[in-house]
Amino acid sequence: MKNLNILIIGGGIGGLTSAIALRRDGHDVTVIEKDPDWSVYGVGIIQQSNVIRAMAELDLLDDYLASGVPFDKVAIYHPDGSLVAEFPLPRLVEGYPASMGIGRPALHKILGDRTIASGAQVHLGVTAAEIEDTGEEVRMSFSDGSSGTFDIVVGADGVYSQTREAIMPNAPSPEFTGQAVWRYNFPRPADLDAMHVYNGPIGAGLVPINAELMYLYVTSPEPSKPRYPHEGLAASMRGKLRDHPAPRIRELAEQITDNDGVVYRPLEGMMLRDDWHVGRVVLLGDAVHATTPHLGQGAGLAIEDSVVLAEEIARYDNPEAAFKAYRDRRFERCRYIVDKSLEICRGQLGEGPLVDNAKVTAEVYQVVAQPI
Repeated sequence: MKNLNILIIGGGIGGLTSAIALRRDGHDVTVIEKDPDWSVYGVGIIQQSNVIRAMAELDLLDDYLASGVPFDKVAIYHPDGSLVAEFPLPRLVEGYPASMGIGRPALHKILGDRTIASGAQVHLGVTAAEIEDTGEEVRMSFSDGSSGTFDIVVGADGVYSQTREAIMPNAPSPEFTGQAVWRYNFPRPADLDAMHVYNGPIGAGLVPINAELMYLYVTSPEPSKPRYPHEGLAASMRGKLRDHPAPRIRELAEQITDNDGVVYRPLEGMMLRDDWHVGRVVLLGDAVHATTPHLGQGAGLAIEDSVVLAEEIARYDNPEAAFKAYRDRRFERCRYIVDKSLEICRGQLGEGPLVDNAKVTAEVYQVVAQPI
């Protein structure tokens, strides 16, 4: 299919990479994003070798790498802080690193700037009010009173996707895992040149994101799904780490003092195991495979989805065939990541065997190294 008029619902990582990929193929693209400020929280994100490869395909790699910290190894630690293993990561793009850490605001700026430069239209503070698929086109009504018709609509609006609810009212809803993730930025030591992962019931990791900063992530059991008051977030995060067996993590915990710097999120997940589209409306990213962050692949899967969806739209002459081929290419990899991440989560919660992070990290890199 060529020269389509495409609407993307959601201006996050998946929506923006979709816009870039589809504009590259010559389609007219409109992005709507409900947040009028188009903001993201200020901690970091891990981008593994499969994302490096996808960014190369989108011609984003040099800008991307200039804004983060590349690294080629992962260090795995026992809960007490003693080193289990340090192993190199596979490079998938010749001359470029295997992985990197980057601040979410920096990544958002790269993707947003490229989306606008590509000629896509971006409308902020706008949501989809009504979706009507006639079979020949999709008629849209928007929250600002405007309307439009599109050849294809892409729902990239996250784990709580309103697009999914509109077109698949009986689809499974996200389920709370019993765990939450906490994140906080710290000054980066000069010798932190890898991702550091700490095993244990309270999982933790350190990731460099730029020349000055790294971030700490912590996964903690939260069986009642509490919402912590903002004025006590720093104290609450410190409390989770007060008795952590690793001295380095305890030392960092004492430096958590800024409530505004703490990002706390209960972990919910879902996997849509049936079709990922209805008619001319198709879903990607967390809208179909929301994974917990234990394998660092949530954003990476959405970026890969965007590349594959654009390729299949270009390959086929009708949406049904393109969307089926897209889902068939993506399903098994995404299912593996969602299920394996949940297995790690349950092991940390004592609801299953504790997963060996060194073993599973090596396994995951082998899986995502396969072509998409």
